[in-house]
Amino acid sequence: MMKRTSPIIAAEREYTILKEKDVPISTYFGEDTFNAKVMKDKLPKDIYKRLMETINDDKQLDIDTANSVAHAMKEWAIEKGATHFAHWFQPMTGTTAEKHDAFIEFTDEGEIIERFSGKQLVQGEPDASSFPSGGIRATFEARGYTAWDMSSPAFLRKNGIGTTLCIPTAFISYTGEALDKKTPLLRSIKAVNKSSIRMLRLLGNKKSKKVLTNLGPEQEYFLIDKDYYYKRKDLVLAGRTLLGAPPAKGQELEDQYFGSIKERIQSFMHDVEEELYKLGIPAKTRHNEVAPSQYEIAPIFEEANIAVDHNQLVMDTLNRVAKQHNLALLLHEKPFARINGSGKHVNWSLSTTDGINLINPGKTPHENLQFLVFLTATIRAVHRHADILKASVSSAANDHRLGANEAPPAIISIFLGEQLMKILDDIEKGIVTKATDDAIIDLGIASLPLLSKDSTDRNRTSPFAFTGNKFEFRAVGSSQSISFPATVLNTIVAESLDYLSDKIEAKKGGDINQIVLDLVREVLKESKSVLFSGDNYSSEWHKEAEKRGLPNLKTTPEALPALITDKALNLFEKFEVLSRIEMTSRYKIRVEKYIKDLEIEAKSLKNIVATQIIPAAIRYQKTLASSINAAQALLGKELDLGVQKELLMSVSSLINKTQSGLTTLNEKLKKADSIHDEYKKAEFICNEIKSTMDAIRENVDTLEGVTDDEVWPLPKFWEMLFIC
Repeated sequence: MMKRTSPIIAAEREYTILKEKDVPISTYFGEDTFNAKVMKDKLPKDIYKRLMETINDDKQLDIDTANSVAHAMKEWAIEKGATHFAHWFQPMTGTTAEKHDAFIEFTDEGEIIERFSGKQLVQGEPDASSFPSGGIRATFEARGYTAWDMSSPAFLRKNGIGTTLCIPTAFISYTGEALDKKTPLLRSIKAVNKSSIRMLRLLGNKKSKKVLTNLGPEQEYFLIDKDYYYKRKDLVLAGRTLLGAPPAKGQELEDQYFGSIKERIQSFMHDVEEELYKLGIPAKTRHNEVAPSQYEIAPIFEEANIAVDHNQLVMDTLNRVAKQHNLALLLHEKPFARINGSGKHVNWSLSTTDGINLINPGKTPHENLQFLVFLTATIRAVHRHADILKASVSSAANDHRLGANEAPPAIISIFLGEQLMKILDDIEKGIVTKATDDAIIDLGIASLPLLSKDSTDRNRTSPFAFTGNKFEFRAVGSSQSISFPATVLNTIVAESLDYLSDKIEAKKGGDINQIVLDLVREVLKESKSVLFSGDNYSSEWHKEAEKRGLPNLKTTPEALPALITDKALNLFEKFEVLSRIEMTSRYKIRVEKYIKDLEIEAKSLKNIVATQIIPAAIRYQKTLASSINAAQALLGKELDLGVQKELLMSVSSLINKTQSGLTTLNEKLKKADSIHDEYKKAEFICNEIKSTMDAIRENVDTLEGVTDDEVWPLPKFWEMLFIC
C-alpha cells in the first residue's frame, strides 16, 4: 500500500532557497529577451529602422532585413549560452509547443559553424499531424508551417543546463488555415484596430494612427507539497482531486486572503519573479488568495499579443520553479471540491498609439462622447454575443467553477457602477437631450477620471465589470489560454463599432455630437438588459435574467454550439478572424477535449477506487470484524457491542454502495464508447457519467470520515492545503 507522506516530515523538510540577485530589478529586466533595446544595439541603424517600420505598420519583411536580424539574434543568443533555436507556438491544445534545432551547419569544407538565416527565422516546418485540427486536415497530412511573429520579442528559455532561443510564431496548415491560437488573435487585433480608427475619424480624431488592444491577466493558482501530489493519482492524471472530504477548517475564517505569505512560498514567488523579470514580463502583484494554499500573480498591462505570450510563460515558469521548491503547481479551475477554485481575470481595454485610453472617460466634451461611444459599443457587443463570449471560456474544468458562490455565474452580464449607470439612465430617459458642451459636461462624465477607481464599489460577482478605465472579464479559467477569449472580445467589439459607424455615416451632415448622443440612447434601450449591478449569485438574478432573455449556459455542451451558429460563423468570417472551417474546427476540438477530459477523470476515479479505496476499506472492515469477534469471545455476550457493530455495518454498506457505483460507471462508460456522434457523446457524459462520478465520490468521502486515518491510502485535504 502506498502510504501518505508524514505531515511532520513534510512540514520540517529543508528546502533549497536559490540565492537572490543583489541588484535592482531594473538592471536585469528583459535581459533574456531580444527586445527593442537589444535590437537597437545589435542591428545596423537602417536595418533597425526598417524592422520597426515593418512591425508598426504591418508591412511585409524583406529578406535582407530578415537575414540581418537573424544573424544578430543568433550572435546575441550564443553570447548568452544558447545552442539551439525553436519556433515557439501555441497550438489548439491550449499549451505551447517547440521543436529545437541546433545552430550548427556544415561548410563546404566539412567544418561545423553556427549559422542562422533569415529564412530559418521567418518560417519553420514542424510536424503538424499530431496537433488538434478539428477536421481541417487528415491525420496523415503532416506538413504545417510556423511564421515569425515580429510583434512579440524572441526570448531565451533556460531549462536545466540547456539554453534555447525561442521565437514566437504563428502556426498554419499547408493550405493556410490557422492551427493555433495566435493567428486568430492577431487577426482580431487588426480587425478591432480598423473599426476603432474608422470610428475615431468619424468623431473628429485625425491624429491617432493605430488602436491597440491591451490585456492584463490576473493568474490564480494552488501550490501543494510535491510528495502529496505524487501520492494522488487523480492530481497527476486529471489535475484535480476526484475524491476527498472537506477539512474541518477550509476558508471559513477568511484568514488566508491577503495574509502574510509563508517563507517557503515567498521564496518560490521570488524565484518565479526573478525568472519572469529576465524575460521582460512585468509581474507586479503577488498575494495569498481566498482558499488555503491558493495564490495570485498579476502583471502590468501589455499589448494583447505580448500579454498572451507572457501569460503562457508565466504558467510555464510557475510550474518549473515549483518543482525546484518540491512543490506542485495546480492550475485546474477546481482542484479541491468545496474549496474556492481559480480563475484568470482578464482586464481588457483599447488605446491609441498616441496615448489615448478609449475606455477611460476624458475631461472634455469630445473625450466624453468618445468614451460613451466605445462604452456603448462594448455593451452592445456583450449583449448581442454573450453566448459566444461564454463559449470562449467553457471547459470541463471551468464548469466546476462558474456559477459557484466564488466566481461569476454562467449568465454573462455587465457591471458599470452607480455613477455610470445613472449617466446612461439619464441619457436613455432623455433627461439630457442636447449635445451641447455644457450638457455633456453636466452629464458628470468629466469627473470620472478623478474618481475612476473609487467612484463605485467593486462587484466581484459580475462576469464582465467596468473598473474605471478598463473592463475585467472574470469568467476566464486559470488553466486556459487567454487568447481565444480576447479574440472573441476584440471581434464582437469591432462588429459593434462598425454598426455604430454605419449609423453615424447614414446621417451625414448633421451635428455629430447630437447624432452620437441620440445613437447612444437608441443602442442603450436595445442592450440595457445585459446591465446588472446586484448580486449575480442570487436566485432572484437568475429568474430576472431569464425574464430579460439572457442566455444561461451552465455546461460546456450547452455553451459550445454558440460557436457554430450562423451568427457566429458569419461574424468571424466577415472580420477575417476565423473562416467557417477554422471556427468549426475549434468547436470540434473543444467538444473532443471535453469528452477526453471527463473520460480521463472517470477512468482515473474507477482505478483509484478499485485499487486503493475499496481494498483499504475492506482491510479496515476486517479489522473491525476481528476486533468485535475478539471482544465478544473474551468478554462474553453480556458486553454491548452495538456501537461497534453499527460502525462495521456503516463501513460495509459504504463499500457495497461504492462497488455498485463502479459497476454503474463501467456500464455508462461502455455506452459512451458506443456513441459515435461527438456532441451527443459529450451530452451523455455531462448528463450521465458526471452524476455517477459524483455519487461514487459522496460514498467514498463518507467512507473517509469513518475509516482509520492510518489505513486511508490518499493524502487528505487538510494535509495538502495546510502543510506546505
